[in-house]
Amino acid sequence: MSVLPSVAVVILNWNGRGFLEKFLPSVCQSTYGNLELYLADNASTDDSVAFTQTHFPQVKIIRNPSNNGFAGGYNEALQHVQADIYVLLNQDVEVSPGWIEPVVALMQQDPQIAACQPKLRAYYQQDEFEYAGAAGGWMDILGYTFCRGRILYTTEKDKGQYDDVQDVFWATGAALFIRSKCFHEVKGFDADFFAHMEEVDLCWRLQRAGYRISYCPDSLVYHVGGGSLPQGNPRKLYLNFRNNLMMLWKNLHPFDRWIVLSQRFFLDVLAAVKSLVAGKPKDMTAIIRAYKDYHKWRRKYDLKQDHLPWKKLLDMQGVFHGIMIWRYYFLGRKEFSKLEHEKERQTRNTER
Repeated sequence: MSVLPSVAVVILNWNGRGFLEKFLPSVCQSTYGNLELYLADNASTDDSVAFTQTHFPQVKIIRNPSNNGFAGGYNEALQHVQADIYVLLNQDVEVSPGWIEPVVALMQQDPQIAACQPKLRAYYQQDEFEYAGAAGGWMDILGYTFCRGRILYTTEKDKGQYDDVQDVFWATGAALFIRSKCFHEVKGFDADFFAHMEEVDLCWRLQRAGYRISYCPDSLVYHVGGGSLPQGNPRKLYLNFRNNLMMLWKNLHPFDRWIVLSQRFFLDVLAAVKSLVAGKPKDMTAIIRAYKDYHKWRRKYDLKQDHLPWKKLLDMQGVFHGIMIWRYYFLGRKEFSKLEHEKERQTRNTER
């Protein structure tokens, strides 16, 4: 018999006592045969670590000395974890029985699959896909991210329409399966991101390194979402805008970079004006601050530190060959399966 790959589920925690009490039991009931569980604590000030030690002694504790967000927190914690596959799991996720086995089996079929995600449904609307990952992450030609099953703030009901295994552009950080050697090969998360879009940046770099990112529909988890920063929070808006710009500058092919970023600047100005007109001046301020801090980051960022091969965006998996926000707002295409015209889909499939 072949030896099962070792798997480490690592839950990054910050003041998450309530989530751990509610969702850790489902994780501890996981049936995978070569598994270790970890709680990586980001310098919490509540009693979540003591609670876990008392009620779930099988969970190993890693104490980060400070709260460096999702990106820095995992980079620090995973230095202390030995496993073939890391599973980075949010503290607000409930897992279903047998959730690990199908993802590991899929990854074992092809060593080029560096990362994979399960199907994500919403915890409070369990027949709907969840915002943070749904059925796998995509990107359009201007760097806007969305998912199969979720475009902008529109989520679809899960009717089995995305029950196929498929390569995607990015896998959600809410329940991210990733080969440890691949994680470290591309130097993990970019700690400058702190939180939000760090998994998209990581998956982009993995694709540049020649790996694949996949979605496994036979594994199902339920995500609360917004546990740290809820939708509509100006801080979340700031991080999403700033980190998206940083990610594009880092990963876009040099021939594409200025074209894409100039178009994004025009659209982001419109978004800022729209926020002001809608009576949300804090949102406009968040967008302006995101650009200001992005340019500060640019001045210190050394492009020579990234030795990964350049790849044209349109040559990568999980890229929509169009502008998602145009199709969404002006053509009313609010479901992933309707985003493309049928002729476009046929052409893309033929090219592949």
